[in-house]
Amino acid sequence: MKLYDAVWAPSPRRVRIYLAEKGIEVERELIDLRKGEHFQPPYAKINPRMQVPALLLDDGTLIDDSLGVCRYFEALHPTPPLFGRDAREAGLVEAWIRRIESDYFAAVAYVFRNKSPAFADRAISGEWPPIAQIPALVERGQQMAAAFAPILDRHLAASEYMVGDAVSVADIMALTTMDFALAAKLPDPREHPSIARWHAAVSARPSATAG
Repeated sequence: MKLYDAVWAPSPRRVRIYLAEKGIEVERELIDLRKGEHFQPPYAKINPRMQVPALLLDDGTLIDDSLGVCRYFEALHPTPPLFGRDAREAGLVEAWIRRIESDYFAAVAYVFRNKSPAFADRAISGEWPPIAQIPALVERGQQMAAAFAPILDRHLAASEYMVGDAVSVADIMALTTMDFALAAKLPDPREHPSIARWHAAVSARPSATAG
């Protein structure tokens, strides 16, 4: 199998952190997003969505979603469990994954893809016809991200990690999204004390710098 990866984007980073937490080694091929290699025929033929990450299995199956890749490896290597240690945690991890995606990652993506001239006519990533930027979505994303920070801080005031006392994929989602937000020059949510404590803890794990 082969994992198609990219060095700076948040979605490939999710998978790298996950694999590092699991101690799993996978053959990788880097796709240079800044050079537009994901749009070029060699990669577009493999993954018509033209996104990374993507995991190509030996039988030709392509898993072209970061959480899908993590789910695949979780089924093969359930220890240590990163999608919850029991039914209760599994439900909570899934709920927080979805909430981070809809309430936080989407907000950052609104800002990132509707503000930069580099994404003119590519406001939505993937296999789409040209889609124009909507400048008003930059403000919407900024408002969403700012409003989500105190919600997350209240949650983390009562929980060591996103779900209880163990790192999970929900923490990986939150960390990569937050660092993406910081790179996109959104206000720093670490002004909230519980977020600052949590972010320092997960950033200090060796997996956070997996490259």
